Amino acid sequence: MHIARIGLGAAAATSVAALAVTALGTAAPAAVPHTLAVPAVAGHTLVHGVSSPLTSEQCQTKWHINCYTPLQYRKAYDLNALYRKGITGKGRTIVIVDSYGSPTVQHDLDVYSHQFGLPSTKVKVVKWGHVPAFDPKNSDMTGWAGETTLDVEMAHAVAPDAKIVVVETAVSETEGTTGLPEMMDAEKYLIDHNVGDVISQSFGATENTFPGFSRGDFSSIKKLRYAFQDADRKKVTVLAASGDGGATDLKADGKTYYKKRVNSWPSSDPLVTSIGGTQLHLNDKGDRVKPDSVYNDYGSGGGGQSHVFTRPSFQNGVKSKVGTRRGTPDVSMAAAVNGGAWVYSSYDPTAVGWDVSGGTSEATPLFSGIVALADQAAGHRVGNIQKALYDLYAHNARANGIVDVNDGTNNSYQGVTGYKAVNGYDLATGVGTVDALKFVPALAKASHRG
Repeated sequence: MHIARIGLGAAAATSVAALAVTALGTAAPAAVPHTLAVPAVAGHTLVHGVSSPLTSEQCQTKWHINCYTPLQYRKAYDLNALYRKGITGKGRTIVIVDSYGSPTVQHDLDVYSHQFGLPSTKVKVVKWGHVPAFDPKNSDMTGWAGETTLDVEMAHAVAPDAKIVVVETAVSETEGTTGLPEMMDAEKYLIDHNVGDVISQSFGATENTFPGFSRGDFSSIKKLRYAFQDADRKKVTVLAASGDGGATDLKADGKTYYKKRVNSWPSSDPLVTSIGGTQLHLNDKGDRVKPDSVYNDYGSGGGGQSHVFTRPSFQNGVKSKVGTRRGTPDVSMAAAVNGGAWVYSSYDPTAVGWDVSGGTSEATPLFSGIVALADQAAGHRVGNIQKALYDLYAHNARANGIVDVNDGTNNSYQGVTGYKAVNGYDLATGVGTVDALKFVPALAKASHRG
């Protein structure tokens, strides 16, 4: 089984290079799914430390992509009016789960915040297991460090006063250890110890790669759900990236894609809110120059029917789209690399500086910030938001801050036909995206009824 770090970067290299990272290791015990922690998408441009962020116009001139700052995102998602009302995530905690973490995460967040005039925040790091010393020459570690950096900076961009806890897990293939059980153990421990209000997960593994799947035995996935069941009881919101493979995803080798529609876990879990990807079209002020479309450039927003989970009751209202299965994603945020986010990092001494990152691993921490704002507005955790989200969609969606993505673009990828963004719910962007000024108070109010 392959576990992917969902997300990718593009930026200021003068040449295009393929990123193919493999991790070698001894076999895991047969009873435990063996996982490979590698980047989900190969073949994108690499960055080598741009000295400072550029405008979108400059990015278009140099690299033929748009690149956005947190100030543009704040305008695009209608966040500034919430901040003026004091809704900043204060008193709430976002938990981010990543293998290895980054040794420079606090410094990098401080530089990022200073660059854009944001207050910084203290990042608490929790090491779960025997996390090996960071090696900047280990491409597996630097891949996860990049993910950690993206996660932290995006969550902070949306919820500047929320606390951030990074959980570093000790995935180390050279020692034969595995990823998902460790990640779930870490999450359950933090839930039980009341550490966070929302958990952001930017990783996933194709359902088909789990042991027993081909025989219709889904126990290997269902045995890993204990953290999410615990979160549901404790009213902790759990999010997961829907993936960057469109309607398909990676095989167990971590390199080749299925030639059919597949889905990935934990995004497909009904106890998890699946976060898909859009492409934003903004000017330098953050105003939309045209409506959002489906993320489909250096990857594509994951979405489709689960082959493990049947349709949950909260999706009964969209059964014409999901059929008898659990459908993903539920809601979407910015993820396209052409329209990616500026991120600062210094964990790799050979590439200190700024790059542009995208993927649903960008969208997921962005939405974790939205949840933290709703938690503050409600005065308590909003918890599992699935029922509330679909209720808000079904009744006065626009007034509740749910913005339809319906421009006809799709998440077809790697030769596998995906799904179009059409009116209402679809398997490309879920219910759509959000206008935070309306959505945050609506979600907070709906959680009182839940």
